[in-house]
Order: sequence, then C-alpha cells, then structure tokens
Amino acid sequence: MVSYIEAATAPLKNTGQIRLYSDDGFEGMRRAGRIAAECLDALAAMVEPGVTTKTLDDFIFAFGVERGALPATLNYRGYNKASCTSINHVVCHGIPNDKPLKEGDIVNIDVTFIVDGWHGDSSRMYPVGTIKRAAERLIDITYESMMLGIAEVRPGARLGDIGAAIQDFVEAQRCSVVRDFCGHGVGQLFHDAPNVLHYGNRGDGLELKPGMIFTIEPMVNLGRAHVKVLADGWTAVTRDRSLSAQFEHTVGVTETGCEIFTLSPAGLDRPPYTAD
Repeated sequence: MVSYIEAATAPLKNTGQIRLYSDDGFEGMRRAGRIAAECLDALAAMVEPGVTTKTLDDFIFAFGVERGALPATLNYRGYNKASCTSINHVVCHGIPNDKPLKEGDIVNIDVTFIVDGWHGDSSRMYPVGTIKRAAERLIDITYESMMLGIAEVRPGARLGDIGAAIQDFVEAQRCSVVRDFCGHGVGQLFHDAPNVLHYGNRGDGLELKPGMIFTIEPMVNLGRAHVKVLADGWTAVTRDRSLSAQFEHTVGVTETGCEIFTLSPAGLDRPPYTAD
C-alpha cells in the first residue's frame, strides 16, 4: 500500500512513499526548473548542422556552473555527461559525442540541474536545419501529448488519467507510446516515487494530491513502441529504427490544478524556435 508523506519528514532516499512538498519546496523547484528552461532556450540557437552533441553538452555544463547549478546526470550511476542527447531513432539516454549533427536530424536534449538541492528536469526536441514533414508531425504530436497529459493534473485525478490522455491522442495519430520508460517523482531526489506511465486507463493509479511533484515525459515513436538498450547500457533505440521524439516538463500538483516549473521564459517550449 503506497502512502503519502510530508517531504520535510521523509528520509532523503526513495522509499516508495509519495512526498508532498510545501510552499518552500515549490519555490525551490521554480528556481531549479527555470535554470533548466533557460538552458534549453539558449540551445535553440546552437543546434544546427555540423555542431557536435559534445559541444552542446560542454555548453550545458558551463551554463549550469555559471549559475551555481550542477548537472544531475554527471556521475549518476556511472554516466559521465551533463545531459542526454537522443538523435532520430534514439528514444532516450543518448550519450553526447564528437559526431556532428546532420541536416534533417531531430534531437532531444534532456537536462536536469541541481540548484540548492532541488532538481529541475526538462527536455525538448530540436530540428537540425530543415527536417522532413514526418519528423515535424512526430514532434508536434509528442508535444501535444505531453500537454494533454499535463492538463489532467489536479487534486483528485489519478495517474491513469494522465497516461490515458497521452495514449489516446498518440494512438489516434497512428503513432505509438514507448512503455519501457516513464515519468517519475522528482524534487530533492532525481528519481523518486511515483512512476508516471504515459499510457493507461482513466480512473486507475494513485490519486494526485496537492504537493506532489513529478515529471511528464512521453516518448512517441513513428513506428512500433518496442525499444532496446544498446551495449553501452544507456542508449535506448527503436527496434524498427523508426523516428522517436520526447518532451518533458516537471510539474507540481497545486490546490486547484498544477504548476509547470520548466516552462520556457522566452516562449520557446516547442519548435520552430524563433528567439528574439
């Protein structure tokens, strides 16, 4: 039986209990989420043909350090990069490297910054130059699915309501929702309870209560949902090599609905990105 616990009295480890954060916790998440969002905004002008994902990763590390924030992925379970960069048929956890991005690629960049002990976790899709219409459509569907899931977040709703909203929309567009990975509780821990599935049935799952904080991060494939993890132990790819896309926001359940901690201050939440 899963229980809910005030975050201030909970041990700083994943016990399976659902933490309920106070106003101070929400304020900490606003600071962390904003830095993550500002970093993703800055990347919009950098993603272009010829740039390497290592260059982007180096920028992400420096961006955080300059603002007193550390990347949560660095040295996390042996991972040695400041971000994840997932290109084309890579579903998630792609490792930055020296290979240049090519015209027509799509890439998800996933960043998590730790600010005063709070984790701001977010990702966006970036087109590399001019991309094919199928890729544009996949990106649009994935973003819309995330926002439909977020629209379900309110006290008294169930986790299954989020998954159902995402799955119903994605499958109506003749795409598939990845089931091997999910959203997660976040706050003073990088990964915490509960797991947030991006598929499911309305009315199923845990009840949402004010103070809960978690990510919603659907991964959507143009082809089938099946994925596999490569020999590096991190990189997950589509088994049929179809394109995959992902967006991620960190949200908190309020008394009346939800707050998104990782919204873009510049309004660059989805492509095309036209920064001023």
